[in-house]
Amino acid sequence: MPKVFVTREIPDAGIKLLKEAGHEVEVSDFDGVLPREQLLSKVKGADAVLSLLTDKVNAEFFDAVGPQLKVVANYAVGYDNIDVPEAKKRNIIATNTPGVLTESVAEMAIALIFAVARRIAEADRFMRGGNYHGWAPLMLLGNDIAGKKLGLVGLGRIGAVVAERMKKGFDMEVLYNDVSRNAELEEKLGIKYVDLNELLEQADFISIHVPLLPVTKHLIGSAQLKRMKKTAYLINTSRGPVVDEAALVEALKNGIIRGAGLDVFEAEPAMAPGLAELDNVVVAPHIASATEETRSAMSELAAKNIIAVLAGQEPITPIKL
Repeated sequence: MPKVFVTREIPDAGIKLLKEAGHEVEVSDFDGVLPREQLLSKVKGADAVLSLLTDKVNAEFFDAVGPQLKVVANYAVGYDNIDVPEAKKRNIIATNTPGVLTESVAEMAIALIFAVARRIAEADRFMRGGNYHGWAPLMLLGNDIAGKKLGLVGLGRIGAVVAERMKKGFDMEVLYNDVSRNAELEEKLGIKYVDLNELLEQADFISIHVPLLPVTKHLIGSAQLKRMKKTAYLINTSRGPVVDEAALVEALKNGIIRGAGLDVFEAEPAMAPGLAELDNVVVAPHIASATEETRSAMSELAAKNIIAVLAGQEPITPIKL
């Protein structure tokens, strides 16, 4: 009976599928990210591992599991935690969960746009602190979203949904930058491709939707933040290291930009020093895909990838470099 190890408790939809397929399934009972030594011990002998983005899957990991390992199914769309070339060298298939979390992550990016522009988290703290003593014309003034310019850094599945929702729903002028142009979406939605510097200089809201790669680490740093409008907002639901977080703190402190909405951080779970004290940033603990529907769908897709590979079939969503 093939052995599957799941590195952390996840919604049971996928676990049920694995058991129904006749696999021996062990789910980590540790409440949190498995410490490295425990992880390497637990995975030993597995034919498949269902990993999380918090698990570093590299040569050391593969050595610990053993040569019988056939597949690592990442419970995430991003896979910067996996050494995919090393897996390929060892004939181990790596998969992820794209598609099923597109809408949820796009909704979170949009929610952060509204939250930071309308100062919702700040207003909540204001109310809870007993500071509201009556309506005032200049109290907690924010900014409108409708009709403004939205800049998308990355126009993959998630970026495309954000573009469509904000263009059609709020009549935003949408600019985007990516490694390649999407002429079909340009025509369909009336969005415009620009280089990154032009996007930074023109957009009122900038939302990041690129994977974490060596070329995207600190894609947004001090120089890029200084190119942005002083009235602009930065939104990040992709990966924390895409933004130089220390530079962002300085930009927020010094009025280089007006505000930010962050669901991801450079050194998760920690935040850069000083970030938590700022009122002009909304922070969330990496919950963009955290809906019951999406997390269950991710569980099912990861399980189906494992089932397919262990049955000698092609996985549904292999990671391709």
